[in-house]
Amino acid sequence: MSDTRINMKFTVDWRGEAVFEAKPPSGATLRMDTHPDFGGSEGPTPMETLLAAAAACSGIDVVDILRKKRQKVTAYRIEVEAERTEEGVYPRPFRKVVLRHVLSGDDLDPDAVAQAVRLSDEKYCSVVATLRMAPSVESEWTVAEPIAP
Repeated sequence: MSDTRINMKFTVDWRGEAVFEAKPPSGATLRMDTHPDFGGSEGPTPMETLLAAAAACSGIDVVDILRKKRQKVTAYRIEVEAERTEEGVYPRPFRKVVLRHVLSGDDLDPDAVAQAVRLSDEKYCSVVATLRMAPSVESEWTVAEPIAP
């Protein structure tokens, strides 16, 4: 028997042109738009947001794990590289994603950093786990009465 609990539910509202605004349970608003080459100017594209979410999720884990290991991180960036299928063929999913963690700090132990990145990658980061699992996605639709702005 499958678990049918809804663990997250929120709306993404159209704001005109290609702009959509997500209002997740955290209360933070996220605006997404099309690529600037196609007229976008109000936020990252959904595909950029997906990659940023994977990097941030992993980074949050790594910082937390290193803090627990009493490692002092003074600077940290995650370089994201991704390959998509060729243009003109749709859909254009990512074929490969690389998250390159670049950290510095006072006497950072490379083994501790390696373990933190591995634990995030293999155990804790829900975004990366979701990408690896390729969950089922369903679309439903309805034509509603006019929605008040």
